[in-house]
Amino acid sequence: MCLFMRNCVIIGGGPAGLAAGIYLSRAKVDTVLFEKNVIGGQVLWTDKIENYPGFIDGVDGYTLINNMKLQAERFGLEIKMEGVNTLEKLSGGEGFIVATGKQRAETRAIIYSAGAVPQKMGIPGENEFTGHGVSYCATCDGAFNKGKDVLVVGGGDSALEEALFLTRFAQKVTIIHRRDKFRGTGILQEHVFKNTKIKVIWDTVPVEIKGDKKVESMVIKNVKTQEVNQVAAAAVFVFVGTLPQSELVRDLVDRDERGYVITNNDMSSRTQGLYVCGDVRSKLLKQIATACGEAATAASAVTKYLDEHKW
Repeated sequence: MCLFMRNCVIIGGGPAGLAAGIYLSRAKVDTVLFEKNVIGGQVLWTDKIENYPGFIDGVDGYTLINNMKLQAERFGLEIKMEGVNTLEKLSGGEGFIVATGKQRAETRAIIYSAGAVPQKMGIPGENEFTGHGVSYCATCDGAFNKGKDVLVVGGGDSALEEALFLTRFAQKVTIIHRRDKFRGTGILQEHVFKNTKIKVIWDTVPVEIKGDKKVESMVIKNVKTQEVNQVAAAAVFVFVGTLPQSELVRDLVDRDERGYVITNNDMSSRTQGLYVCGDVRSKLLKQIATACGEAATAASAVTKYLDEHKW
C-alpha cells in the first residue's frame, strides 16, 4: 500500500469531522478526512433540524451536510471515502500511521470523530426482521408504511422527532416508552401530544417481534403491572440510544463505562496528538451544534499543537 503524508487526519465525516475540516483547511493545515460509509452519518437522514442556529424554519439533514461538505472542500479539505482499519502511534512517540484497505497515511495529528450508531433492543425477532419491518431510520423507511400502523420504541429526542415524521405516512403511530414521561425536549413533547395520529403506551418495554416474512406485531410488557400484550403493526422503528464507535482508539484513550471517549477541555486525549470530538465523546449533550463546537476547538488545538512543534 502507498504511504502519503498529511499534517492532520480526520476520521469520520459527520458534522464534527466536516466542521473540523473547515477550520483546519482555512488555517492551511494539510488535512485529509476518511469516511467509511457516507458523508454526514445519521444527520443525513434527518428530515428536519430545528435547533441548529441560523435556520429560522429549520433545515433538512441532507441540505445542511451537503453545504458543510461543499464549504470544507472550497477551503481545500481532501475527502476520501475509505474506512480506517488500523491506527498506530509511531514508535518515536510523535505521529501516527493510519491504514485503510487501500493506503497508509503518516500524520502528526488525528481528529477522531467517528460518531455513534443506533443501539439495538436485543429482543427476539429484531435481527430477523431488520430490513423487513424493523428500522432505525424513519426518514429512510417511513414512506413504505403509507396508511399502516407502526410502532416507535424510545422516548428521547430522536424517538419523538421520528414519530412526528412518520405521521406523514402512517395511519397511526404508537410510541412504546419504558418510563412514565419522555426524556425529549419540551417543544417536541408538545408536538407529539397535539398530534392526533400519535398514541403513547407508557411504562412498557418490547419483548418480542413477530411475523411471517415481515413484521406483523410486537409483544410488549408493562414494567409496573407485568401485563403482557401483543400490538399489531406493520413496522417497528427503534430509537433507544446509541453506541460509540470508539474501538479503533480504545488503547489510546480513556473511555467511560459506556465506551464514550473522555477528553480534556481542548478535546485532547491521553495520547499526544490525538483529539476527539462529536458523538463519540463523553458529554452531556449530543447535538449537531455541540459536535461543531467541539470540532472547532479540536481544530484550533491541533493547529496550535502543530505550530508549537514547528510542523
